[in-house]
Amino acid sequence: NSRDRARLQQARRDAEVLKEKIKRNRTMANDASLVQSSESVPEISKFPVKVRRILKGHLSKVYSLSWASDSRHLVSASQDGKLIVWDAVAENKVAAIPLKSAWVMTCAYSPSGKLVACGGLDNTVSVFNLRSKTQPIRPIRELVAHTGYVTDIAFVNDRQLVSASGDCTCILWDVETRKMIQTFSEHICDVMTISVAPDRSTFVSGACDASARIWDMRTGRTVQTFPGHHSDINAVQFFPTGLAFGTGSDDGTCRLFDIRADRQLVQYTDDRILCSVTSISFSRSGRLLFGGYDDFNCAAWDVLKGSYVATLDGHGNRVSALQVSPSGSALATGSWDSILKIWSS
Repeated sequence: NSRDRARLQQARRDAEVLKEKIKRNRTMANDASLVQSSESVPEISKFPVKVRRILKGHLSKVYSLSWASDSRHLVSASQDGKLIVWDAVAENKVAAIPLKSAWVMTCAYSPSGKLVACGGLDNTVSVFNLRSKTQPIRPIRELVAHTGYVTDIAFVNDRQLVSASGDCTCILWDVETRKMIQTFSEHICDVMTISVAPDRSTFVSGACDASARIWDMRTGRTVQTFPGHHSDINAVQFFPTGLAFGTGSDDGTCRLFDIRADRQLVQYTDDRILCSVTSISFSRSGRLLFGGYDDFNCAAWDVLKGSYVATLDGHGNRVSALQVSPSGSALATGSWDSILKIWSS
């Protein structure tokens, strides 16, 4: 027994030595920053983005929005107790879905465009079929297992979705059977946000423990952990290539983390910004990062240079949600002023 203990202690010491060695090698390999490496890249000189559509219909704060894969339709969730599906081009409401609980915090469109899902303070993920003949549209599935409020939802495909919760866990669901496929439970505080990788095998989460984690959907285990923020992470999104991801936090900064380098690459911050980041989204090329803020504005950042490109102002309250359309041609923003705006060049 004492021999086993000695071997275990030796193994721990060896592991610490190896950790230090890896850390040293990584530091040596990190010979230049992303900003230094992109010095020869021209600055973004023109930014002709303006409000092209205004979507009015909600009677209370908009908390979340999600584009459909056709880049024409989007769904928004408001604490007026409704999900509204919009035709963003025609500025029309396509459907208004009444919810059992008005305290909704998140919504998501499925890849096929047939389903939408939402969740909030009722601790439940409700899934709706937009092709339903019955009016008003009722939930076809209610996924119940979380013991805390549902903060974010992301579809993997039309059969599976991931939900994040204030109970410190994420759950991978089978929508058809309503069964949990996997539970992810290594965060120590409320999980606020998730983003599924382009290859659909992993996802990233951000939490009130100020860390972001990459999870393997098959094993339910954390693959990598990324510290760096000083406060709650409210937003995460994978970079278009899937090799990096962005974060936005209550500490007022957005950051870019590289998965292969296992480190932070750039911090996006400015003396003019003294408030929380609520939401983030990359442009389709990945050159721009848009951030929504508590001060009623959105900011556009140059991802490579780490510089502030422009302010998108026009909302009368906190910008609670934003997302670039899958085609990359438009940016949708939602606010506590109850209005959604579609921005484009």
